[in-house]
Parts: sequence; structure tokens; C-alpha cells
Amino acid sequence: MAGLLEGNPMYGAEGDLGHTIWLILHLVLFAYWLGGDIGVFYSTRIILNRSHSAPQRFMASRIMLWIDLLPRLCLSMMLTVGGILSEYVGVSHPPWQLAMIVLLGPVWFTALLIMHFKHNASFMPTLTKLDLWFRWFLIAAIVASVWWSVSTGRLDNAPWLAPKLIVFALMVLCGVMVRLYIPGFIAGVRALSQGSITEEQDDAMRHSIHRVRPWVFAIWAGLIAEAFLGIYKPGAPPAAEATGSLTHVIQGIAAPLLG
Repeated sequence: MAGLLEGNPMYGAEGDLGHTIWLILHLVLFAYWLGGDIGVFYSTRIILNRSHSAPQRFMASRIMLWIDLLPRLCLSMMLTVGGILSEYVGVSHPPWQLAMIVLLGPVWFTALLIMHFKHNASFMPTLTKLDLWFRWFLIAAIVASVWWSVSTGRLDNAPWLAPKLIVFALMVLCGVMVRLYIPGFIAGVRALSQGSITEEQDDAMRHSIHRVRPWVFAIWAGLIAEAFLGIYKPGAPPAAEATGSLTHVIQGIAAPLLG
């Protein structure tokens, strides 16, 4: 490939071993993001069920928090893996930009792990605010990058990447909205951790989840849209060769089994 891919052993042609490995990782991130989110959603039904005792509901909330870590970690790695995959379809990045893309995922991934395991640390309020500000910055940066890339023709060889990035930015925005409406639920979980919960706190939990659900459903819809765009690749030139890379992966895995 042209640009950064020339002479770079990290990359190669679409469909080769390196591309297949990155594509499989991309699919794994998608699966665990959507699957983990569904698990979290189901857990809330148990937590809100008043027929269960407070300790049972609190135990369900602890399981939910561990499951919820998976979608957040998958989110953090998506742009890094997606950015590397874009190199295989001819969207080259200058060295400084590629370095930022490669570092973004691991750094964000690490920050989320710290937030999960060190939630009682004195620096946690500051780190939580920084994470929220970063998400707002990321949304703006993605929109600006897509506008510039489309206007300069940088995505002419991979036009489906523009809507994929915009949908991703919208999913990040949905996540921010979830954080805006979730405090009532978190307060209820803290009450459950003490072994009892008042009716007012219980009602606040239900109201909080009721306001969060549309944003969660929007994230799921966004993930399905991302999968469609990545497989169908609308606008890919030439149209006759725009068969999704996922098809090649499945054929490559199935061929030895089918003889």
C-alpha cells in the first residue's frame, strides 16, 4: 500500500495474516461490547426487582459492575484497532497521527482499569472528570476529522469510514448521557450495600434506569450500524469488488474444514 504502509512490516495488503488478526480483534471488541452491554442491561432488572433481598440485589450489582467493565474497555480500544485497519484500505496517517491512534487505546484502556480498581482513591474525582472531558473532546475531534477528511477527498477510497466514525462519536455521546442520568441508580446501589434501601431511593433507581435505557438502546443500534457499514462497505470502489472483509475471514476459516 502507499504512504505509511510501504516498507512497514506492521502492515500489508487487505486479507493477509496481519490484516486478518486486526480484523478478528475488531470483531472481538464488537462482540464483547454488545454482549457485555446486554448482560449489564439484564442485571439491572434483577437489581430493581424488589422481591429480592437487599444483599441479593447488591450482589447482582457487583456482578453488573464487573460485566460493565468489558464494554468500556472495548470502547477504549476501538479507535486504535479501527485506525490500524484503515491503513489496510488506503487511508494513510502521518507518523504523529498514527502514533496518537496507536497510543490512544492502551492509554485509555489503562485509565479505565485504574478507575475500576482504584475507585476509592483520592485522585478518582479528578480522573473521572478528565475522562468525561476527554470524551467530549473525542466527540468534537472525530466530527472535525471526518469533515476535513471528506472535504479533502482523503476517504475517497474508503467512504464508509466517514459514517462509521460519526456513528462511533454518537455512541460516545450516548455514553456521556448515560453518565448524566445514572447517579440515581448508583445512589441506590450504595444504599443496597448497607443492607437496606428506602422506597424513595428505590423509586429513584427505577427512574434513573428508565432515563438511561433509550441511550443504551441507541448504543446497541449504533453497534449494529457499525457492523453493517464495516461488512457492506457502501460506496467502496469498485462496487463489484466491495465484498466485506468479514466474508474473506469466514471463507479462510471454513476452507480447511470443508476441504
